[in-house]
Amino acid sequence: MNGKVVAVVLILSGAIAGGFLYYLQVYGYYHQVQATADEDVKLVALASNESEPILYENFQAIDAESSPIRYRACFDTQMSIPMLTETYELVDNVIPRNAPGWFDCFDSGEIAAKLEAGTALAFMGEKNVHYGVDRIVAITDDGHGYVWHELNDCGEKSYDGTVIGEECPPRPESSSE
Repeated sequence: MNGKVVAVVLILSGAIAGGFLYYLQVYGYYHQVQATADEDVKLVALASNESEPILYENFQAIDAESSPIRYRACFDTQMSIPMLTETYELVDNVIPRNAPGWFDCFDSGEIAAKLEAGTALAFMGEKNVHYGVDRIVAITDDGHGYVWHELNDCGEKSYDGTVIGEECPPRPESSSE
């Protein structure tokens, strides 16, 4: 009889812990990002190499404090792809990161397929929005836009333990020391 009680307690404890971990990963750390006029969607201009706001509407975004690459956003724009490509910096070989299933405007598989098919283009949104992390903005030919964060070369080196070269800016001081 004691073995059955112990087994039930262990199984229930494992199920509760698993459910709690699932909740934290999918829902717990995320929060809605409030739109701030002219600051939410930016692209790096070819002329200045600086991020500048573009026209957008229907902005939705989520973020989490637990990781700099959890940011996801969706929006619509009336700006044409030819005008965007002449004015802003394109990026190649980007793959959108998955978003939680409940954030239904951001489907990474669909976005990746559109990028692959050429019906969407990826632009540099903002360089080093966090240390070693760039903001990528993909815009489809029908005006839907998607934003996510991607590790840049310095970020990949920093987080995998590779020696960071002189081409990378110094890592900011940690506030937890």
